[in-house]
Amino acid sequence: MPRRLAAALLFALLVVLTPAMAQAFVWARSGDALTLDPHVANEGPTVALVQNIYEGLTERDRTGRLGPLLAVSWRMLLEDPTVWEFKLRGDVTFQDGSRFSADDVVFSYHRAMQPNSGFRDYLASVVAIEKIDDLTVRIRTRGPSPTFIENTPTIFVMSKDWAERHGAVQIPDEATSEANFANAHTNGTGAFVLVSRQPYVRTELKRNDAYWNRGHIPLGIAELTYRPISHANARVAALLAGSVDFLQDVPIQDLPRLHAQSNLTVTSGVENRTVFLGFDVASPAPRGTQAGGRNPFADIRVRRAISIAIDRDQIQRAVMRGEALPSGLIISPLVNGWTSELDTPPPFAPGRARELLAEAGYPEGFSTTVYCPNDRYAYDEETCRALVPMLARVGIRLTVVAQPQAAQSQALRRMPGPGFFLAGWGSPTYDSEQVFSSLYHSRDGQRGFYNATGYSDPQVDALIGRLSSEIDPSQREAIVARLWQKLRGELIYLPLYHQTLSYAMKEAYDIPVDVSNTPKLKLVAAPSR
Repeated sequence: MPRRLAAALLFALLVVLTPAMAQAFVWARSGDALTLDPHVANEGPTVALVQNIYEGLTERDRTGRLGPLLAVSWRMLLEDPTVWEFKLRGDVTFQDGSRFSADDVVFSYHRAMQPNSGFRDYLASVVAIEKIDDLTVRIRTRGPSPTFIENTPTIFVMSKDWAERHGAVQIPDEATSEANFANAHTNGTGAFVLVSRQPYVRTELKRNDAYWNRGHIPLGIAELTYRPISHANARVAALLAGSVDFLQDVPIQDLPRLHAQSNLTVTSGVENRTVFLGFDVASPAPRGTQAGGRNPFADIRVRRAISIAIDRDQIQRAVMRGEALPSGLIISPLVNGWTSELDTPPPFAPGRARELLAEAGYPEGFSTTVYCPNDRYAYDEETCRALVPMLARVGIRLTVVAQPQAAQSQALRRMPGPGFFLAGWGSPTYDSEQVFSSLYHSRDGQRGFYNATGYSDPQVDALIGRLSSEIDPSQREAIVARLWQKLRGELIYLPLYHQTLSYAMKEAYDIPVDVSNTPKLKLVAAPSR
């Protein structure tokens, strides 16, 4: 970035931070939340912000361990293993002062199952949600579902009365527009209350002084300002200037400099996320591809050629600067179903890649476009640009279209989606079933919400359906292994690397890396003065 542009960006950043804001805890990262509606976008920055306002029946700690939140206990009924029963807390109120009850849970789970919800895949097995009394809810699934509890941290609870009063019961087609009251207004049970929101500029929150769990957690932040800053240089400059307290998306190239600052703290760790490439394998003519009127990605030989034309070790060294682990599977080692054998990356073999392309009928290669976010993952755009010379070596002429995650996310929801794209996935349930259900299952209105590839296999769909009701652990593990063996070979997605994380902050704070990259800011203590 030219020095003059960097200076201008920093000046603009400092100008918008008023004295009142400067006293708040300022949290910066590369991209904004897509919405404040808790049931719309199953997307990292959105969930990371919204979790400060809304809460689920359960939650995961920084290491991924499941624990109680709005529910004090749960069990799968012995007399009917298709039913999960939840006992709720009786001392919880929403931020408008109304009392939380089973009615709100029933309402929220039904709302999260609507067609425009990004979380409906998590509830695909649910057939009924019933209030037993004010503090008891039962959820019935199509068959015994021993892992259903793993889905519950992702379903946030809204106030039924509030949603009804404000016309927010239904999630409209334009879920991030003014047509959806919940897009820019909130009423949760969480530790922070919304004060104001300017999309892509800032979101201001304040501590919920009536928070039901305040006496058991630090909750040391009184005012919280969320700042999306897309330019890496501007983010780091703001941290160094003291205008930002906590920087979540730390540019990898700046880590040595930040480590050397005596007034800063840097924490690092593994993230439950894998970055990969995906293809439109179903459309006759994928968007952004010119290949003689055919869809080259429908041919597994082409997908295999692209996979072995990519030097993942070079991406790790030259692009990610060691802050990544080359992968052969689109789930991280933290997810059930991962094995080191499955995760072995394919060999880099450009010569064989050229042979495969010729066998598939593309001896001269073809032209295509890769669609990438430029504000979502560490070096996402740079990773895509590193692919250009690699694929050129085998005859594939690649154009990179880099766009904000908001546009990328919308494009991936449409069918047909981008012909060739970069994405990332971290399984919130820490189980392969959720990945299968969201990314590989046919789009059928219940599962496959994030399957932008057009891939559809009835046998795969049937096996995924069996997973949700298999209660024998050994049988379930066998199905997971069978699915990964098949799907890894299909190469619908090409794994690139597992991502690692670093956070940087003022020395007064110590915020460990959260494996889901959703830092729990309610656990941050007030700095000592």
